[in-house]
Amino acid sequence: MTSNGLAVLGESICPYCGVGCRLRFEGRPGQPERTRGVEDAPANLGGLCAKGALLHETFRVPDRLTHPQVRHTRTDLFRPTDWDTALRHVHEVLRYVLNTFGRDAVAFYGSGQLDTETAYLACKLFKGHIGTNNTDSNSRLCMAAAVAGYRTSLGSDGPPCCYDDIDEADVIFIIGSNMAEAHPVTFDRVRAAKKARPDLHIIVADPRRTPTARAADTYLPVAPGGDIALLNALARLLVEQQRLDAPFVEAHTSGFAEFRAFLLEQDLADLCAAAGISRSLLEQTARRIGHARGFLSFYCMGLNQSTVGMWKNNCLINLHLLTGQIGKPGAGPFSLTGQPNAMGGREAGLLSHQLPGYRFVDNADHRRELEQSWDRDPGSITAAPGLTAVEMFRALEKGKLKAIWIAGTNPMVSIPDLHQVRRALQKAELVVVQDAYHPTETTQLAHVLLPAAPCGEKEWTSTNSERLVSYSPKVMEPPGTALPDWEILARFARLAGCAGFDYADAAAVWDEFRRLTAGRPCDMSGMTAARLRSERHLQWPCPSEDHPGSKRRYLDRRFATPDGRAQFLARDHREPRELPDHEFPLVLTTGRLYSHWHTLTRTAKCAKLVSREPEPFVEVHPEDAARLGLADGDQVQLSSRRGTIQAPVRITDGVSPGMVFLPFHWGDLYAPENAANYLTISALGRVAKQPELKFCAVNLEKVAPASRSTLPQRAVAVVKGLQETGV
Repeated sequence: MTSNGLAVLGESICPYCGVGCRLRFEGRPGQPERTRGVEDAPANLGGLCAKGALLHETFRVPDRLTHPQVRHTRTDLFRPTDWDTALRHVHEVLRYVLNTFGRDAVAFYGSGQLDTETAYLACKLFKGHIGTNNTDSNSRLCMAAAVAGYRTSLGSDGPPCCYDDIDEADVIFIIGSNMAEAHPVTFDRVRAAKKARPDLHIIVADPRRTPTARAADTYLPVAPGGDIALLNALARLLVEQQRLDAPFVEAHTSGFAEFRAFLLEQDLADLCAAAGISRSLLEQTARRIGHARGFLSFYCMGLNQSTVGMWKNNCLINLHLLTGQIGKPGAGPFSLTGQPNAMGGREAGLLSHQLPGYRFVDNADHRRELEQSWDRDPGSITAAPGLTAVEMFRALEKGKLKAIWIAGTNPMVSIPDLHQVRRALQKAELVVVQDAYHPTETTQLAHVLLPAAPCGEKEWTSTNSERLVSYSPKVMEPPGTALPDWEILARFARLAGCAGFDYADAAAVWDEFRRLTAGRPCDMSGMTAARLRSERHLQWPCPSEDHPGSKRRYLDRRFATPDGRAQFLARDHREPRELPDHEFPLVLTTGRLYSHWHTLTRTAKCAKLVSREPEPFVEVHPEDAARLGLADGDQVQLSSRRGTIQAPVRITDGVSPGMVFLPFHWGDLYAPENAANYLTISALGRVAKQPELKFCAVNLEKVAPASRSTLPQRAVAVVKGLQETGV
């Protein structure tokens, strides 16, 4: 019992961001009433952000989805049913689609919130048995460029660093991440390191003067879209200042001569102009990086959400290769994962080009290995990568994709160009949504709803940003007949006649998966289910049952490339796909807030979080506000070539002139057709296929106060109304 008489119910990894905080639920049986951080947990050391600390408020709520539901064609209303009826209906429609249109007419769209067991079974079911590579994750929206950057520069996905490196570094460079709001517990550790070691120098590059930027020793107000120019300018200056680790470059990299020639051909003045930063400030920054004993960088969606996001990642990694700041304590390029198990989904092969164990569908040996493991005929797994997240919704609208199974994500808020997403879902023969809550913006467009048990109500495994694989036990029973996500897929597979899905429990799924990682870059073969349940967490690589796990990668300076050398990659500055013009003269960028996460399906249930940020807003620089005659709190109409929304103004010099900022959390439950992604562009990168969510052209004009409510009370009313009507 705790000091206030509550019982300790159990522990779980937090289901929000990728920090991987371990938390403890306290309360009465079946009813958590308080959430605390676990003091000896390596990822958070007892810390929690406000979202995690209020997680207990998100379980026993009116909009929990408790039973399967099928939409009746005659009434267009959902009606509860049993699992057998719901899954048989899904099977009948999928069988019709497969027989009529072929295996590539179906898709599975998952989430970085799904546990590794579920991601693995989705891959096994769809790629191994149905025979389509059309599986992807909403991780595509935030991490795909980081994956591609690691692969092309270092030979393999997977950060080389760990959180302990914060305490070893003397220069920390944060670019494309508002850590203070998006990964607050990790940023609290950065703050603590700065307090303990005042000589630690923090550099932040961001177009907005975010709370992270305000904590910096050096702030680089990079122009929107100017990241490659900034990073190439720093690389050029490091070469000019002769601050290179020549022995490391000679022994452990390739392509340096070509990269050096590329840098020296660049016009430094042009790079500074494109970056929007003075040469003198960049020279000071380069000297700081060049003299660092330990240079650690953090980055996230600000680099990744771009049509050249992979190139931006390559350019940042180039700085680490030039200075030899990788494969040692306190150093390395550290991508911050956006979701609790986005790493696990990548390891399990959920992205459309992947197979489990960091294998790839275009590799014949990799396909053969999985076909043998899954007892499938040769050729069962196809060689062409499947559709990625945005491509799935384009294919649905075109009629090439007929059925989509959506699990643990809410694309009717999170995908760019939402008008197109709505048209796509309305054309589908079958939309299955597997979620813990209803209604969401996406469940309202589904044909079948499958109730999933979230963290706390299931046992599950996840991998955080530092490759820490953690086991979370079941703490309480789910409501109604809700099931763990992996069990839903296994039940469906058995009903469909697929062999190899008779699992006794989640541990059996995990052990099958982790054996497939043996000898792979993400080797977890030493992490048996029994060991994880005993030790709670281990970091990969962990190749044997007596291996302690690995805090850092590349300590031997041998990389996962064919020749063992990291690659210098010369990447030119490229403009974003859609630039401002006379019709749409402003740049829109979107992002997260401290109080909320993703699409509000959890955080909007917590009154304290809602009271901090009750509605969306648009940040406008004072110069632009004066030009447009705006005062703080005025209602404005924000328009792009794809849509129009309304929001109140916040005037701040935290954004640059010519740029506006809009948080992306609110969807149609709060005000119809008023979400940020009605404005954003769905342009994709060539390799990573990640959409350019950080940059599009918009215009702004003052309007009368909106008659429609944008307050959370609207969502409450919508939830109650839909429940009463059975929709």
